[in-house]
Amino acid sequence: MNYEIDGKKYNVEIIRKNNKNTYIRIKNDFTIQITTNFFVSKKNIYELITLNILSIKKMIENKRKTDLDSEKFYYLGRYYDIIILPNQRKMVFDDNRIIVSDEKKLDKWLNKNINSLFNERVEHIYNLMDEEFEFPKIKIRKMKTRWGVCNRSNNTITLNSNLIRYSIDKIDYVIIHELCHFTHFNHSKDFWKLVEKYCPEYKKIRRDLKD
Repeated sequence: MNYEIDGKKYNVEIIRKNNKNTYIRIKNDFTIQITTNFFVSKKNIYELITLNILSIKKMIENKRKTDLDSEKFYYLGRYYDIIILPNQRKMVFDDNRIIVSDEKKLDKWLNKNINSLFNERVEHIYNLMDEEFEFPKIKIRKMKTRWGVCNRSNNTITLNSNLIRYSIDKIDYVIIHELCHFTHFNHSKDFWKLVEKYCPEYKKIRRDLKD
């Protein structure tokens, strides 16, 4: 089955499951994938595509513009398919899928979770440490070349928001690394000993983060 959009034909792949709802996603090869139940006819699917054509065109355009597509959306070390369903009222985690009405809602949810999780992990690790230093202020932002930064002059650590893609042990390592700088500001042997005290697997995690 094909569907023509702006003079270009797109392959339509139909996957039938015991679903109550019908989902639309764009695959890496720009196939329009429809996941639906066994009772929806091809005619109904064609009408559904027509009804959601503006959303589908936007999904195709976003696929062209960014690598953050349904195959590469990582959250806490797992990847999820992002399924845009315009009439979806609530965001839903379903196995390895995230079902949401639009990307803005996904971004809002993600930012909220980044802030709560990172603050929770910093507090948890700070309370485990024996070294005495004041609890730091926490900033979160995207950084191109660093996972974290420690600024002792204003008692602040800054964490890269992209860490949310990685598993908890990697997030914890970066937090431990930055908190250890309040005791040893350089990367001396004593600094790495202290990191190892709270993160024995730090060497492997560092390699994973560099990859």
